[in-house]
Amino acid sequence: MALPKQLGTVTKLLADSGYFSETNVNACVGEEITPYIAVDRQSHNRSLWDRFKEPQPLSDDADPVTTMKHRLKTKAGKTIYALRKVTSEPVFGIIKAVMGFRGFMLRGKESVSGEWNLACMAYNIKRMHSLKMA
Repeated sequence: MALPKQLGTVTKLLADSGYFSETNVNACVGEEITPYIAVDRQSHNRSLWDRFKEPQPLSDDADPVTTMKHRLKTKAGKTIYALRKVTSEPVFGIIKAVMGFRGFMLRGKESVSGEWNLACMAYNIKRMHSLKMA
């Protein structure tokens, strides 16, 4: 499925660890998309030194997965990956926690798609109403 031309060209992909695989990283590189896919969950309470130090330079012969892992450890990579917190993730959190949508009641791809579209429409109406009131 192609994106509308008004959205421009996809140059970066941000995804959580559930989407990490060598196949996905290689597919991104093949499409000239820079992947930022978390490899695993980050541990909490890391020292300040560990959080803010830059990694050692990467060798020139590194494979795409190693290159992506290195990219995620850089300050620039962390900044780009952090955009997930302000784009899609809050929407899913609100749909699940505030609106109470925790699972699908219907079965089958077409029915589930319709149910998800309804949940998204409800979120968008709620959001438009909130913005109008502000």
